[in-house]
Amino acid sequence: MVAPKALLQKVGDLLDVDGCSICPSPEVPNFGVILDSTLSFQSHIKPITKSSKHLQTPAITHSLNHLLFGLLQWTPVRPSKALDRLYELTCQQGHSGPTYESMQAVFDLKPFRPAVNLSNPTITNISFTLYAVLGVNEKTQILTSFLWLRLYWHHEFLVWDPEECDGVTRISLPVKELWSPDIIIYEFVDDDVSQACPYVYINHTGHIRWDRMLRLVSACNLQIFSFPFDVQNCSFTFGSYMHTIRDVRVSPALTFEEMSGNSKRYLEASGEWELVVILGETSILQFGIDEWDIITFWVVIKRRPVLYVVNLLIPSSFLMVIDILSFYLPPHSVDRASFKMTLILGYTVFLLIMNDLLPSTANGTPIIGIYFSVCLALMVISLLETVIITNVLHHNSMKYREVPRWVRVLILKHIANLICYRWPEEVPPTPHQDNTEGSNGGSGPWIIQPDAHVPDQNLTCNGGQVAVATAPAAPELQQICQDVSELRAHLTSLQKESELQDQWCHVGYVLDFLLFRIYLLLISCYAVVIICMWCIWISQD
Repeated sequence: MVAPKALLQKVGDLLDVDGCSICPSPEVPNFGVILDSTLSFQSHIKPITKSSKHLQTPAITHSLNHLLFGLLQWTPVRPSKALDRLYELTCQQGHSGPTYESMQAVFDLKPFRPAVNLSNPTITNISFTLYAVLGVNEKTQILTSFLWLRLYWHHEFLVWDPEECDGVTRISLPVKELWSPDIIIYEFVDDDVSQACPYVYINHTGHIRWDRMLRLVSACNLQIFSFPFDVQNCSFTFGSYMHTIRDVRVSPALTFEEMSGNSKRYLEASGEWELVVILGETSILQFGIDEWDIITFWVVIKRRPVLYVVNLLIPSSFLMVIDILSFYLPPHSVDRASFKMTLILGYTVFLLIMNDLLPSTANGTPIIGIYFSVCLALMVISLLETVIITNVLHHNSMKYREVPRWVRVLILKHIANLICYRWPEEVPPTPHQDNTEGSNGGSGPWIIQPDAHVPDQNLTCNGGQVAVATAPAAPELQQICQDVSELRAHLTSLQKESELQDQWCHVGYVLDFLLFRIYLLLISCYAVVIICMWCIWISQD
């Protein structure tokens, strides 16, 4: 039997096991049977009898026990002293903990995986705490974070009895003297510049705990369309680089909820990023004929948008409100054009200053960048509209050009009804309508009535030509007739110019109202979209 010398002395000469007397011997056969604490060999008998019901009887089980004990006394194989040291470290009287000589023997076995039976894989338990998000580079698609990483594995050669070692149950040893699993993060894309932790903790059962700090620079598929209300989902995949599933298995040391709760306590007041949740699953990575055991963690983080709302959205909203109010200036005013040019210049300077706050990537453009571009485009369009209206009012009206029929039908009728344009109470008649007025305002000949003391004289003045009915008129009357005719022509010209200008003004007002409504519609849509995105961001808890 295999046992320490002190325990063998307590057994005596004979050992009664299940009615069989066994004599202790310094020799043990090596036939692949694992001895259990009760020496009943149930761990071997159960798999054999499980396959057939007729073998699951007490008599057959008892016979198998005797058969295995008989095999123990059949083939003598003397174990070496090196194998004896692999199972348990030795202690000395008055020495706390295992002796240095016995530990040095284990240190010499560093190149080998610490497993008595190499067919059994070494199980590595992994947990981490996300302490900080150091940076997110949208252009290079890289996430820089800081982790507190903790690894657990079992070293089958580092085992001792605390009662023989003065009650010592845990010691620390240098990690460079021990075998450690080659656990890596597959998304790692930079050199490891983390501060190394040179020691590990080992308890008397051989379980090792290695705590280390890790500055992780990992590749992550960053989606910035909803910036600054974006939520990022980055994956950390832990697994062995060289050892396949037959040699090293990995599993989480804590539940994903516990790791998420621990990380939230440290990441709550850390920069502009907030942890939402940590999820994960275990899977098998297959490449060719080999398989690797891996754990994939999904770290979901969201950005705190207050900085960008204060520095980007609010100033831009103020400039847009001022531009909207500029529509209440008269369209034909020169001050309106200069005012809009000043606004465009100020908005351009604002975008140049805040350009560093906007993320840049080749995968897409954030919606806030599209919002700024649309706002700038609307400002330019409103300035062009002001220039066009000014040109229409000052160019066409001065040349006595009538409003074309298609303009009257399309703009003054259909578009005006579409935007609910309110016409003034007294609309001047259009120039193509003929106005028939009285004798004092018509286009017919002016008749000058003779004075009362000249009953036999009748003067007719038509177009500056004076016709005398009965007698030659005085030169003064001819001059008066010519002046009145010129005055009438001038008044007619002014009236026609006023009517044309009023009609072109109505065309300009309708176009101005149309652009104003489109302006309000686009700004309102973008405002609703941003508010909805903010609400979605708040609900990500």
